[in-house]
Amino acid sequence: MNDARDNLGSGPCGGFGFGRLVPDAGPGRSHRPREARDAGTARTPDADGAPQPRSPQALQGPPPALSVVIPTCRRPALLRRCLEAVLDQERLAPDEVEVIVVDDGHDAAARDTVDALRMRHAAGPRLRYLRPAHGRGPAVARNAGWRAARGALIAFTDDDTLPARHWLAEGHAAMADGRHAALCGRVLVPLPPRPTDHERMTAGLASAEFVTANAFVRRAALERVGGFDERFTRAWREDSDLQFRLMQEVGPVGRCPAAAVLHPVRAEPWGVCLRQQRNAYFDALLYKKHPRLYRERIRRRPPWNYYAIVAGALAAPPLALAGAGAAAAGAAGLAALGILQLAVARLGPTARTPRHVGEMLATSALIPFLSVYWRLRGAWDFRVGFL
Repeated sequence: MNDARDNLGSGPCGGFGFGRLVPDAGPGRSHRPREARDAGTARTPDADGAPQPRSPQALQGPPPALSVVIPTCRRPALLRRCLEAVLDQERLAPDEVEVIVVDDGHDAAARDTVDALRMRHAAGPRLRYLRPAHGRGPAVARNAGWRAARGALIAFTDDDTLPARHWLAEGHAAMADGRHAALCGRVLVPLPPRPTDHERMTAGLASAEFVTANAFVRRAALERVGGFDERFTRAWREDSDLQFRLMQEVGPVGRCPAAAVLHPVRAEPWGVCLRQQRNAYFDALLYKKHPRLYRERIRRRPPWNYYAIVAGALAAPPLALAGAGAAAAGAAGLAALGILQLAVARLGPTARTPRHVGEMLATSALIPFLSVYWRLRGAWDFRVGFL
């Protein structure tokens, strides 16, 4: 049975086969797991009731060539969809691959999903489940995953992606020449003709230099740089930090367009952009660690328009109280004009539904204040001169 990935593979996203999803085992498919499927899990549960992983050396059999690490956090339906695609890979033998799901949400539903797919794909790659012993966030989860992995090459993706059928084979082949410390594959984000602002922001994954939604990294390289910096507690800039450290301390980080994953846009509630302004906090940390690369590759200059809006809005009330009516009006007008320009720029080629236009106008009045707050708070907390 074919799914949407087959249709997208032959459409504008460009010639990639995206496998099939199997809703149930169907007649003739075994539900009995091989003993090797359970070899990566000890029998003693942890405090949350989850089995704890043994050390990589304790697992049976020769190590795989490649380990896939997938962090997840309370999204069992998306995890299932992703795992079905990863377990349906072609051109690599099952014993060449292991798949490690790292449950950052400590969720019984995630464990049940892994258990069910382990049964369904008994003849496929080894499927393992673990929970980080300490901490939270994608950096913690990915570190737990690659450190428990047995393969010399680590493939990272997220639970909301849909890897193409040859994703692993293409990435594995591209890394075979030994020239790169890591490679970033292609991320395809399907969009409607008139996307929302949130959909446009998600589409930025397609042009990013290096994202862990689709990355292949040598285990030796991860060991050399110490993995992900766990101070990045949100899914923001931790991948750029890893990229920069690999470039500086290990070797080149390249691209592999043939290794593709689909990244459908998830539905989000009204005003999601306001919550996302907190990401700017971690821009300060990335800037502290890599000031030159941050300015060259992330943001060349501070968002001066945001600072101008905030300054005008804050200056207007005291000017009015001081009797400087003209100056107060000018400051308020500067802020209002900046907000309008921001709203118009964000609307751009996006959807023109009343709900979306209203969201753009309302959130554009708040974004500069939230962004400036989180940027300055990050600068304070990380002790760096950052705007």
